[in-house]
Amino acid sequence: MPSIIAHASENPPKDPADLPFVTDPGERRGDMLYRHFGRTEEKISAIGIGGFHLGKSALTDAEAVRLIHRGIERGINFLDNCWDYNSGRSELRMGAALAQAGYRKKAFLMTKIDGRTKQEAAKQIETSLTRLQTDCIDLVQHHEILRFDDPDRVFAEGGAMEALLEAKQGGKLRYIGFTGHKHPRIHLQMLEAAAERGFHFDAVQMPLNVMDAHFRSFAHLVLPALIEQGIAVLGMKCFADSVLLKSGAPIEPIEYLHYALNLPTSVVITGMESQRDMDQAFEAIRTFTPMGRVAVAELLARSRPYALAGKYELFKTSATFDGTAKNASWLGDDVEAVTKLAPLLS
Repeated sequence: MPSIIAHASENPPKDPADLPFVTDPGERRGDMLYRHFGRTEEKISAIGIGGFHLGKSALTDAEAVRLIHRGIERGINFLDNCWDYNSGRSELRMGAALAQAGYRKKAFLMTKIDGRTKQEAAKQIETSLTRLQTDCIDLVQHHEILRFDDPDRVFAEGGAMEALLEAKQGGKLRYIGFTGHKHPRIHLQMLEAAAERGFHFDAVQMPLNVMDAHFRSFAHLVLPALIEQGIAVLGMKCFADSVLLKSGAPIEPIEYLHYALNLPTSVVITGMESQRDMDQAFEAIRTFTPMGRVAVAELLARSRPYALAGKYELFKTSATFDGTAKNASWLGDDVEAVTKLAPLLS
């Protein structure tokens, strides 16, 4: 089997705009565009609500619930979350919102788990199901695949993948994916580890923004592999929690969203802490038309001076966004095979 990693060049692209683009913006219904979830016939909203921001203390429980309800009412059906977001508050708020008036049936619900062992992953899945007040989560993803040993730990005997496969068989989840933001080669290694075992991911989440195209680019290195394999592309960090907006790059917020929508993403997940944030996302959808290479090249030329060293993509160049690095206990202990081989190191 040809190596996925071997075919990916890490050199900066000669032409940053040499990227796959959409020619069809998606199916427009009301205020929203809808795109296929990977190779399935299922359609999800082109914009998704990020779960981390919904659990921030700046929002009350009632405000978060209202935002979720308003987003669903206007056509957003993709909801992002994670077992570790805000010590569980993000999932609790989303669960409370979805438990009301049939909202759960209108949502494509995703969450993520950090556990790298079967035992820890299974425990976190059960906790997420309880918080989200649901019997089945549409998509569960291995969170923060940031380290080169993460694929080995996930796919090890007694590793987290066993828990997700059992949960899927038991009807507790429908699709399996993974996320990460550190380095595109780690994403490629995860894909290769899956291919070696005959496993096909349904979704992959990764940073896609106007600066990524210039530096350790997920769009250039990983996106082609996902398209080839029919894996749903979940874009994130188009603003990087507003850090990119602090760069001073002469780019409007809606242009950041348009760039990510212009890539073959199934959904672009963006944080929303206010009605203003939500309105901005819907305005991006309303005004989006596919951009050609010339328009993308012009946009990327404006981002280039700010992007080359990864100064503002802190998730790539610092530990600021690395929750599992700061909280290693979320990953769980080593699997039994490791502790038997190296008992004194465990």
